[in-house]
Amino acid sequence: MPIHLELPPTLADRISGEDRPLIGLWACAGSAITAEIVAGSGCDWVLIDAEHSPNGLESLLAQLHAVAAYPVAPVVRPPFGDTVIIKQMLDLGAQDLLIPMVDTAEQATEIVRAVRYPQNGVRGVGSSLARSSRWNRVEGYLGRADQTISLTVQIESATAVENVDAIAAVDGVDALFVGPADLAASMGHLGQQNHPEVVAGVLRAIEAGKAAGKPVGVNAFVAADAERYIDAGAAFVAVGADVAILARQTEALVEHFAAVAGAGAGDAAQAAPRSSY
Repeated sequence: MPIHLELPPTLADRISGEDRPLIGLWACAGSAITAEIVAGSGCDWVLIDAEHSPNGLESLLAQLHAVAAYPVAPVVRPPFGDTVIIKQMLDLGAQDLLIPMVDTAEQATEIVRAVRYPQNGVRGVGSSLARSSRWNRVEGYLGRADQTISLTVQIESATAVENVDAIAAVDGVDALFVGPADLAASMGHLGQQNHPEVVAGVLRAIEAGKAAGKPVGVNAFVAADAERYIDAGAAFVAVGADVAILARQTEALVEHFAAVAGAGAGDAAQAAPRSSY
């Protein structure tokens, strides 16, 4: 007898089931090993990125397999909101999609159609061939696929902020996610995520989400920024990325021991920290 399976809860389900903001980390290295390490950190959700990272369908699938053993929501970000790419990622078994650069309600509406089967959308029907339905081991998948998918769209331009109320009102958009880096660039403040206009744009999106009853997330790798947006009502926050953590921590480790070596052997024992390995 075949095994009948139930899919894990979506990001939207997890957000609605918690009374606290969900904490997330990015997996950008294109590595199943790194993604698994991130997923085991105790975070609530992991963003597996294919917009700015070296990921294709095969590496995304490997990372979905790697994190499946952990109680996290894996969120997959395609490079853009293309109907074919969305279909492929859904068929891989991605349940939570984060679509970048959504500027208008019309764009959001088309993306909703891309994640839904006809007659409510245009998603191609290949569930019997795909991991999304676990090869038809998820009973009744076609009739309830919408319940197994959550769709988050990114607000990361001045135009998107202007249209955020209309975007949040689109049926089928489950959440908004603000990207302050691209928002800053769009506003003419490249690299200045803490510029007052950028912060105001993020807060504007959070308020729009609240008004529409949609959770809003924010990318905030600086602790003070994350705390500010959590205090403002952000429901989920990304607080770091695997590659950034690796870069900064290795730099700090080498800098420390270079200073120890420069201080001389007599001071080394006193200066060296206890190992955490």
